[in-house]
Order: sequence, then C-alpha cells, then structure tokens
Amino acid sequence: MIDPTERFSERAADYVLGRPSYPTEAIDALFEGFGDPLQLRVADLGAGTGISSRLLAERAGLTIAIEPNAAMRASAQPFPRLEWRDARAEATGLPDGSLDLVTAFQAFHWFDAARALAEIERILRPGGRAAVLYNERDERDPFTAAYGELVRTYATDESEARRADGRVAFLTYEGWKRVRFAPFANTQRLDRAALFARVGSTSYLPHEGEAAQRLHEDLEALFERFARDGAVMMTMQCSVTLAETT
Repeated sequence: MIDPTERFSERAADYVLGRPSYPTEAIDALFEGFGDPLQLRVADLGAGTGISSRLLAERAGLTIAIEPNAAMRASAQPFPRLEWRDARAEATGLPDGSLDLVTAFQAFHWFDAARALAEIERILRPGGRAAVLYNERDERDPFTAAYGELVRTYATDESEARRADGRVAFLTYEGWKRVRFAPFANTQRLDRAALFARVGSTSYLPHEGEAAQRLHEDLEALFERFARDGAVMMTMQCSVTLAETT
C-alpha cells in the first residue's frame, strides 16, 4: 500500500488548479470567540499546496503549514505570516501547548487518527480549538450527482468511506470537552481544464491506462452535457467539526 503522504506527489499541479477553496463563513466559524485573530497561532495539518493555510494566514498572527509531501510543499506560494514545515500530523515537532487552533482541511482521513489526535491535544493550549473541515458533494444538484456517480464508477479504493470513518474518530475523541458541527454551502466553478484537474488531483481515481482513458471520455461527455458559458458548477457542503479542549 502506498504511503498516504506520497499519494499526491504526481498530482500537485492538478491539486493547485482543480481543488476548491472554502467559504468565508466556514473560516469565520474557526475564529469565532477567539478575540483578535492576529494574536493567534495556528497549525494546518496536511496542508497540501496551501489552499486552506492561506485562508488561515489572512487572519491569524502566525500559521504553520504542516505537510510531509515535498511536491505539494514546492507547489505552494509564499504568503505573509505563513510558515511551512516538513512534518506529519502525528509528529509535528511543535512545542506542547503552543497553539490556539489546529486544523485539518480535507486531510484528516489520511492520518493515523489515534496518534494525530494525541498530537493535536498535546500542541493545543488549554482552551484551544481543533477543527476538521471537508468539502463534500451535495448531490441534490444534477451535475454534482452525475459527477459523484462517475467518481463511484471509477474509484480505485474506499477513500470516500475512509473520510467518514475519520470524521467519526475525530468527533468521538475522548480528549474533547465540547464538539459541535456546522455546515456551510459552497460552490466551485470549473472550466474544462479545471474539471479535468479536479479529477487528476483525486488520488483514488485512475491516472493512467485504459481506465483513465475511459474516465476522461466520460468526463468530457459530462462536461458537454452540463456546461453553460464554458463551465460547470460543483455544489458542495463544507462541513466543519469543531472541538474544544476545555
């Protein structure tokens, strides 16, 4: 089995082009009640190419992006108040109780949940907060439903089920004193190149060979069926699970 930290080594460029951002309201929820965000220290685990880390760094005094994959880190752009570290979620190397907020966007299911949760609890200060965020398809929308069916047809492993298991592990961790869930609507406009990049960035879809060729043919047909003004709209729900240490 491939090391989860290496799954995206050849997909970093597609990740930059094809992955969605996160709604402002979801980021608001992370900082709500914390006072002046410029006084806060944040760590973003499994930061990838920095989509989420930049959103955090726009507000926080310091954001530390934790990412073990060299190709993903190399694709990140410099950003004020954002530092990058080659480390894993299970072993960040950060001091005990040094952070106000620890996040994982679209990544927690790739961690060793028990070890990562213990590490998050260790590096958070008393009264700190942890959060797991996922953009999930809202398949009440016809295009998004058709895209979801295509993903299920060509998926090479159970990553989508693994995401659900990861959320449960985070939600039920005994170290939390209070846990709450907040959903927010999100959309992503995708032109043809961005739609193909989104598929290319997905580690559990075929990247080469006959299966990849069939996937691309079906994706092209999907785009032609649903595109308006040169783009399709992916409809999502951004789920935010927040946990407090006290």
